[in-house]
Amino acid sequence: MTQQVPSTEPELTGVRNFRDVGGLPTVDGRRVRHGVLFRSGHLAHATEQDAAFLASLDLHTIFDFRNAADQRLEGPDVALPGVRNVHLPLSDPADGAEFWKMVRDGDLAQLRAILDDGKGRARMIASYRKIVRERTAEHSRVLHALAEDNVPALMHCAAGKDRAGISIAVTLLALGVEHEAIVSDYLKSNAKHRRYRIRRSGSAETAYTPEIMELLSPLFDARAEYLQAAFAGIEETWGGVEVYLERGLGLSPASRERLRERLLD
Repeated sequence: MTQQVPSTEPELTGVRNFRDVGGLPTVDGRRVRHGVLFRSGHLAHATEQDAAFLASLDLHTIFDFRNAADQRLEGPDVALPGVRNVHLPLSDPADGAEFWKMVRDGDLAQLRAILDDGKGRARMIASYRKIVRERTAEHSRVLHALAEDNVPALMHCAAGKDRAGISIAVTLLALGVEHEAIVSDYLKSNAKHRRYRIRRSGSAETAYTPEIMELLSPLFDARAEYLQAAFAGIEETWGGVEVYLERGLGLSPASRERLRERLLD
């Protein structure tokens, strides 16, 4: 039997943006079951207490959507006994490496050049569309694993906002969760205690000035328009969610029903 976890969130020290996705409503009046689907930032800095809590969830599978560059920066996930770890990068290890190096090390002029005048926002919107359109094999693998009872499951990337956010959204679409509820859960990543800690070189006075933080905000905010761009990409490419799930992800009606049986009350 899947463990029922309390609705109050744990105080995790080294893991950001953790939450149970349980309780979200579907369009047909059901709800996502508590204790079967979790999301978070990376687990590389989990403390012993954090690891003990995560172990108490009886997780079957952890999906790590980070790429090799992310893993070199933060380190590997903490090992949890008996858990199946699936490394499923949702961006190429070399994609944007120089960009992210500049985000961390660049001076004000460099950051203005790559992020000012809406360029940061445009990059995020394009990235969300690209992941939905091009990473169908990865999302298909996730949904089929969940349908085959690889639960409870935790999905994470680096911050638990973008790649994990899209993958959670795709899963929730397959479950029939209301769009408004999907966006509402996604926006929870904006809470101060959830946000990814930006590592900038230099002193605090030079690395975190108000202008620099304003330039970086499109990259580290959860914005409804980003997730809506992913939804729009589904509509534009497949004409709707049903065709996306069946043709884009190869999720048969039978597999989708098994998925719903696993994850919904």
